[in-house]
Amino acid sequence: MDDSQLDNTMCAVRHNQRLRGIFYGDSPFFFDTPVFLAQLSIAALVTAIMQHFFTPLGQSAFISQVLAGIILGPSFLGGEPEFRDRFFPISSFYTVDTFAYFGVMLFLFIIGVKTDLSLIRKCGKKALAIGISAFSVPLLLNFAIGQIITHSVPLEPSIHRSIQWITSFQALSSSHVIICLLADLKLMNSELGRLAISSSMMSGICSWLWAVMVLTGKQSLHIRKVKTFLLMLLFLGAMVFCALFIFRPTMLWIIRRTNNPRSLKESNVCMIFVFILGSALFGEMMGQHFLFGPIILGVVVPDGPPLGTAILNRLELFVSSIMLPIYFVVTGARIDFSAISMRNFVVIEFLAVCSLIWKVAGVMVPSLYCKMPINDALYLGLILSNQGIIEVLILGRAQTTELIDKQTYSIMVVSILMFTGILAPIVKFSYKPFKRYTTQERMTIQHIKPTSELRILACIHYQEHTPSLINLFEASYPNPSGPICFYVVHLIELAGRSASLLVDHHPRNGIPDPSRTNESEHIINALRFFEHEHRGSATVYPFTSISPHESMHDDVCSLAAEKKVSLVIVLFHRHPVIHIPEGESNAIRAVNTNISLKSPCTVGILVDNGAMTSTGSMLSQRDVCRVGVIFLGGADDREALAFGCRMAKHPNIGLTLIRFLDLDLDGTFSMEMRLDLDIINAFRDDCTKNSHCEYQEVSVKDSVGVIGAIRSIESAFDLILVGRWHDKDSRLLVGLEDWNEFPELGSIGGLFVSLESDSKVSVLVMQQMNEAQDSFVAFETTRWNSFGRVWPLH
Repeated sequence: MDDSQLDNTMCAVRHNQRLRGIFYGDSPFFFDTPVFLAQLSIAALVTAIMQHFFTPLGQSAFISQVLAGIILGPSFLGGEPEFRDRFFPISSFYTVDTFAYFGVMLFLFIIGVKTDLSLIRKCGKKALAIGISAFSVPLLLNFAIGQIITHSVPLEPSIHRSIQWITSFQALSSSHVIICLLADLKLMNSELGRLAISSSMMSGICSWLWAVMVLTGKQSLHIRKVKTFLLMLLFLGAMVFCALFIFRPTMLWIIRRTNNPRSLKESNVCMIFVFILGSALFGEMMGQHFLFGPIILGVVVPDGPPLGTAILNRLELFVSSIMLPIYFVVTGARIDFSAISMRNFVVIEFLAVCSLIWKVAGVMVPSLYCKMPINDALYLGLILSNQGIIEVLILGRAQTTELIDKQTYSIMVVSILMFTGILAPIVKFSYKPFKRYTTQERMTIQHIKPTSELRILACIHYQEHTPSLINLFEASYPNPSGPICFYVVHLIELAGRSASLLVDHHPRNGIPDPSRTNESEHIINALRFFEHEHRGSATVYPFTSISPHESMHDDVCSLAAEKKVSLVIVLFHRHPVIHIPEGESNAIRAVNTNISLKSPCTVGILVDNGAMTSTGSMLSQRDVCRVGVIFLGGADDREALAFGCRMAKHPNIGLTLIRFLDLDLDGTFSMEMRLDLDIINAFRDDCTKNSHCEYQEVSVKDSVGVIGAIRSIESAFDLILVGRWHDKDSRLLVGLEDWNEFPELGSIGGLFVSLESDSKVSVLVMQQMNEAQDSFVAFETTRWNSFGRVWPLH
């Protein structure tokens, strides 16, 4: 598909006969339908292959799509006559071009559906200043550079005539491109990512308004009628009015009759498609591009479930994987490297480099003024400097309206490809958002005073998780002398919207929270009832996090660091009363693993095998709730025992510490063993004061003995606490890791899930924070050695 051939073609032979099949001697490449299907298949396949190789390198899907289009274009495979005539003949251009833009129309509608306009209202002064500066600074400074070049450098007439438009289009940005980039980089939930999303919304609005004014003005100047320009703006306002006051009320009416995304009626889907096609037709009739109407309709569709999610479930995969790649083939057909002049390439690339510098500077200056660290300001500037498919679409429209020529279009698309391909990996491999979670403070249960407020953050994925957590909350024994503050985050997968959200549901100054989501309503009510029952002892702060599974841990870890919690509780991805698809279960397991790796405090994974799923209070239904602590030694076991000691203060809890001893111990004591003995001695002293506490020792010599002992005691408890990590060289654990199906539970915790048993005992696997662990042990070693303490053998 070479544009030069298309320009010189007045007519082409079309083969409309029906293909009888290869057995009758008909070649499928002489008929329109098989050729069209082959084009779709090749475009999708090449794009998928490119994405497979480029995604691990930190490249976005846009890079793979553009490269696939260039490979199939006239500069590479499309330049071979045999390949071009067989797969992309001239006669197929109109069909594939129409289908490609139909796919782009649906793609822009999807972008609009994902757009959350409330972010504009919520963004603060910092995001507003950064967004406006990110657009205006490169626009003005690059325009000035362009004027200097036109008066000092000899240029070709086409470039000389359009250089002011080149500089303005290089300053454009799009919130959708930035959000997709942040999703690819897994930075949507980071503090920098949220600021980038809010700032890109502002710069994107400025860019969109500028592009509409320029393109509409160019059409009016072409026919030299100011009246036409005013009429076009008037009808543009009429389209927006219809979208707000006709289409949106219709969508709200559909939402009121839709309980969940799966219950959306087919008639409603057909109605939405009719609106999309009608808006595209209206846009063409009034002189705007037919792509303009669908994106306006998409923006006014309420994002998220049930309607936004249902629309995306039906459209997004097919549009992005099948329809969109063929558009980039059409785009790649317009890029011909052989027609690019080196002088023009140098001039336009120089302006592109200047635009990048001005944009980074335009972002960094207000960021630094707002006291942002210089590294974060630089990364924010690099993120907001990326461009993508929206800018390519605007450049295509600019070429159609003759603001720029074909050569300029080719150079600018290649420029976007190069800069995005360079900037995205730089951010991906050098920016480490989890570093902000690190702290030198010991955020653990073991190292806070017994009378201090304990802060616990719990994560819920489903409503059915609520009873398990509330029973664990009650077992933690909130009381006036030992109050507990519970932060509960309902984690919801991002669907039907583009930007992630973290919603605080705690009422302010007695005013009820208006931002409750339907998904969190029942959870919040149950937590409020628990808080009321333990008034003065427990405080509950509910949150809702809506984000992709890949970055869901960011909200949890950042909230844990901000609130200085000592324990983060997550629920095991398997639950006795919840049955979910395997893919979703694996995603939740990955979230739990990421939290365990990056949390600034202790993490507990709760495996509820049925003992804690009752809707009523577990402690009120029995005289004594039996809690056991399995102790082999190590920081995680000490943390589990510290939490168990807090539970032991509850009058309805009986705590048993079961210590496994190695029969073949050689008698030498490491620093870890001394720390273990210290906390065990403290617990044994408490046993003399609390009749519900018990201490047991079990002597074993290998992992077989450990398994047998656990089998014998598991049915004696309702809840067992155990540490995740132990001494990897211990003879008691040899071989257990080799067949452990769930490494996140550790060697001992995994036994309770892997062993075939009818016991309903629940397990809480504790992992103490990893940061500064070595330095802390070294400090404890120095402290105890300085006192010269002698450790008795018990």
